[in-house]
Amino acid sequence: MPLWPVYTGTNEPHDGITRLPPPPPWRAFDGGPALDTPAEGDDSSAASPDRRHRARTYQATERSVQLVNAALYLRRPLLVTGPPGTGKSSLAYAVARELRLGPVLRWNITSRSTLHDGLYQYDPLSRLYAARGTRVTPYPKGEAESGIEDHLRLGPLGTALLPYARPRALLIDEIDKSDLDLPNDLLNVLEEGQYEIPELVRAARHTPDALVMVDGTDERVPVARGRVRCRAFPFVVLTSNGEREFPPAFLRRCVTLRLRQPEDDHLAGIVRAHLGEPDDYARTLITRFLSRASGGDLATDQLLNAIYLAGASGLAPESLDELAEELMPYLSEAPETDAF
Repeated sequence: MPLWPVYTGTNEPHDGITRLPPPPPWRAFDGGPALDTPAEGDDSSAASPDRRHRARTYQATERSVQLVNAALYLRRPLLVTGPPGTGKSSLAYAVARELRLGPVLRWNITSRSTLHDGLYQYDPLSRLYAARGTRVTPYPKGEAESGIEDHLRLGPLGTALLPYARPRALLIDEIDKSDLDLPNDLLNVLEEGQYEIPELVRAARHTPDALVMVDGTDERVPVARGRVRCRAFPFVVLTSNGEREFPPAFLRRCVTLRLRQPEDDHLAGIVRAHLGEPDDYARTLITRFLSRASGGDLATDQLLNAIYLAGASGLAPESLDELAEELMPYLSEAPETDAF
């Protein structure tokens, strides 16, 4: 069986990830001992019914299939840019579902997000209060650094870099909304595939192996001497609406996929996957959507909302036309398609 492609974009779950060839020598990682990737059913790689539906119905283009496979083979992050509503975040869920990578780890970026937030969270106050409840002093002699793991949880990035035998899927959503320093801060962690937890490093003399909670569940995994190194580099998707430029050093370490507004046949396929075969009025709305998209950014889910209401509301055609216009407002006045 040919090795390429591992991800096919057919939405049929399979174990093709096991056919990945060895990584390039400069992207080989040796973390361990190996952990089992959380097992889930075919439709449960997303965190909500909405995400499960989008993962199951995602319509991949030939170009997106090619670049997803490039990222998987090269063990590099995939930077997905494009206007809102083009399926940037849904792509991560679709790949995770098809390749059975377990639940998607999601890190939603804001202007206040830091690298530390993505790696782990440590609550020293809860540790102090817990210690006061059982001891006169929070750090008794000989136990000064014990119990830290009970007040520490790995973040989505920190969990993705655990030494799983199969890669995890990590979505870093809207990286362009971050502080200017975050892309640069990510460089070393994503390049080296490892990080340290200083609180556990200091405690290693007393507790060399700590059981730490991971992102999204109460499961605990062992962390030896406060150091984490991946074994299978995670499938990392970073999304951007194109609101800012990124440093060349950051871009050089990513595979970049630029999504555009879908064209006629692709858009009809998206409607078909979500709502069934489009009827005559739905095709009229598709044509109107494509025409309006030339005057500003529109999101595909605006069209889906309009088509769904057309079939479910029972309104007269003239009322439907007016409602469709209200449901498809421009997200920006000046299209930026040339930038993509």
